[in-house]
Amino acid sequence: MAKRDAANNGQRLAQVRHVVLILSGKGGVGKSTITTELALALRHAGKKVGILDVDLCGPSIPRMLNVGRPDVHQCDSGWVPVYTDAQKSLALMSIGFLLEDPDEAVVWRGPKKTALIGQFVSDVAWGELDVLLVDTPPGTSDEHLAVLENLKKHRVDGAILVTTPQAVSTGDVRREITFCKKTGVRILGIIENMSGFVCPHCSECSNIFSKGGGEELAKLTGSVFLGSVPLDPQLSSSLEEGKDFTQLFPDSATFSAISSISQTLLRSLQTA
Repeated sequence: MAKRDAANNGQRLAQVRHVVLILSGKGGVGKSTITTELALALRHAGKKVGILDVDLCGPSIPRMLNVGRPDVHQCDSGWVPVYTDAQKSLALMSIGFLLEDPDEAVVWRGPKKTALIGQFVSDVAWGELDVLLVDTPPGTSDEHLAVLENLKKHRVDGAILVTTPQAVSTGDVRREITFCKKTGVRILGIIENMSGFVCPHCSECSNIFSKGGGEELAKLTGSVFLGSVPLDPQLSSSLEEGKDFTQLFPDSATFSAISSISQTLLRSLQTA
């Protein structure tokens, strides 16, 4: 049975060119925001993208992409992911699609979480994708180990680590770096999220928090610093309303930052 599952994993992921984990040692730093905006920026660049949302207790990406709670269908190849556009250029699978009540709490022990993640990895028929982004919960828990265990037959290109500028966040991300080294996951780079606040009236960016913590952490750990993304009310409202920020505000500094990060990521994947 295990051998057949491993074979199925390989078949269903055979057309997925790159797999990237989105990690952080701390909650509330904006992993799901970064995952969503990176996916949209990559689609904007003409790539076919998938998002596997394994943040089982806080599946927020379906709302950010305004896909609601559609039924998940099956085909001969497995579960069919939910597509966010008619061109099927952005696919998503999330536990949010499987809950009868959106307010229902996921109160599961580790083995049940591990089993669902195994299903997500082995049973979703992603088809042809340039990049599959895996949005994970904070920390270094069962969910992370389950993802790596189930993906071990298919190459994981690496992980992007998300932090905010403050030392309390970068300290937790240090532990995530240790996790990556222990599990043999390549660190593709660090993103500093919530780096400054963009005024909605004049577009000036003010450092309401400290600044540069992510870049300093990258230097100290020998990691690539992918860039900074500010707090931007236009980005926040786009996510709340499930609208594509990359299409609505292509001339904004925030879009420029996200687009630059996505291009750096693509170059890094080409050399992986």
